[in-house]
Amino acid sequence: MLKLTEPFLEALYIIESIENAGHQAFFVGGCVRDLLLNRKIGDVDITTSAKPYEVQAIFDEVIPVGIEHGTVIVRHRNVSYEVTTFRIESDYSDNRHPDTVEFIDKIDQDLARRDFTINAIAMDKHGEIIDLFQGIKDINKMLIRTVGNGQDRFREDPLRILRAIRFSSQLNFTLERNTLEAIKNTKQTLEGLAVERITVELEKMFAGENVQSAITYMKELHIDKHLPILKQNNVILRLSPIIQPIHSLAELICLIHQVEPAIDIRNIIKQWKCSNKIYREAVKLCDAIKYYKSNGLNNWLVYQLLPNSLEGFARIANVLFPNKITIDQLNKIKKQLVITSKKDLKINGNDIIELFPANQKGPWIQELLERIEKLVVEEALQNNKSILKDWLKWNPPEVK
Repeated sequence: MLKLTEPFLEALYIIESIENAGHQAFFVGGCVRDLLLNRKIGDVDITTSAKPYEVQAIFDEVIPVGIEHGTVIVRHRNVSYEVTTFRIESDYSDNRHPDTVEFIDKIDQDLARRDFTINAIAMDKHGEIIDLFQGIKDINKMLIRTVGNGQDRFREDPLRILRAIRFSSQLNFTLERNTLEAIKNTKQTLEGLAVERITVELEKMFAGENVQSAITYMKELHIDKHLPILKQNNVILRLSPIIQPIHSLAELICLIHQVEPAIDIRNIIKQWKCSNKIYREAVKLCDAIKYYKSNGLNNWLVYQLLPNSLEGFARIANVLFPNKITIDQLNKIKKQLVITSKKDLKINGNDIIELFPANQKGPWIQELLERIEKLVVEEALQNNKSILKDWLKWNPPEVK
């Protein structure tokens, strides 16, 4: 029997409400696995004998996110809980969703459809464990093993191949021999996956503390040959000797471009269907790396990385230039900056217009502000309105 920690205690209301309505309900999957591993608990998922419409009738706030597959989101105290009905599934024609779903009233068959033994463990509200596939044994052995026939599991949903490797990165677990063979025999099915699902797994995989092991698996199993961008120009081979954990898609995109400049950032963004926000973040990081190569570590570099790219830059720099830059160094410079954004300048565009009323408005105003901004950040010019105005009088704009 396990002692329930805070996230599970918060979710007891969901379990007990379902039970009080005459149904079974259990904690299941990654949250139980992480409790056994004494890891930080993320989302708490629940499996139940109650049908989706019955779950909807029990709770006031329910979001029917995947109701046709038995899944709804129950909201309780501003936390979302994924509640899924016990089910068995047919073939996966689209390599993602089962063609048909049959709701059942026994948890054993539901656990049998899950991907890996370590994720096929359930727990009741008292902390009693249901472990039908020796998941605890595999946790103790630090093994990732499929539930049942590995080839069947991976053909049902090829994303499970990437999940297996991602778990090796996050948990420092080894892929079990038969599971490895199943991946070798089914890896080509990765090419049918939606790219958005692939990038989610890649982001998690590269953030894992044991990412080096995951990269080794990708390289040895040639999984990268079936993935967009990674199959180009031996990217994985180039990353293998240097890789360290990185925490975002923007960081990953920047790193790929750094190790293989022939792969353009826009091309990665397009193939991975990333947002404009991720594109801007990746470009910002790459511009910072380029600046560092030419100018070293200084005020302007740190300023350009504000407000939220310092840690990402530190991680990328640690991969590309080992032992040269630390986040402590970056934070020390940040604390010493005179300003942290253009808004902190004691002069603005209106002040410049007033100083040069004869000049027609245009891009020169912004260019002048940027010049002043850089001088202030570099401490070559004091951030004092009177001093800044005097500097402008001696350095008037050249307006054509």
